[in-house]
Amino acid sequence: MNRFLKTFGVALLAAFSHAAMAQPEYVTVNLEIDIDKSAAEVWEAVGDFCAITDWMGLPCELTEGSGEIGSVRSLLNGRITEVLVAKTDLSYGYTMPPVEGQYYNLYHGHMEAKPVSATTSKMLYTLVWDVSNHPDQAAKDADIEGRTNTFTNALQGIKAFAEAN
Repeated sequence: MNRFLKTFGVALLAAFSHAAMAQPEYVTVNLEIDIDKSAAEVWEAVGDFCAITDWMGLPCELTEGSGEIGSVRSLLNGRITEVLVAKTDLSYGYTMPPVEGQYYNLYHGHMEAKPVSATTSKMLYTLVWDVSNHPDQAAKDADIEGRTNTFTNALQGIKAFAEAN
């Protein structure tokens, strides 16, 4: 009985410790850019799940699926894996799966070509992730600023590529 109580106590302590540490802090970054093409033309140019190679310069390979929901892309020769979790005629959403032994930040991205007029559109890019792994607000802010800069540049690449095609 004493061994049971000791084992139960250790398990209970571990559960409470995990619960105390498991306080995610989700951040959302909403970005957009105006594009001088219709939303359909923009999406035709940049909406393929591996078109990220064209507008962001990242090597991309579909490792599972054909670009439909459930497809998996590998970026930067396997350094990043993303799963397509949502798709419409003018948008898609993706997430990064957990990697064993690494902090899981529940990273999710969504991009959408939104019609403004018959000949113009906006590209919307939304990111959501957990920054609770950072030791302080300065590190959280640096992460947010870095991703904001990266995807602001990506939107500029989308605009340039879509307007040129």
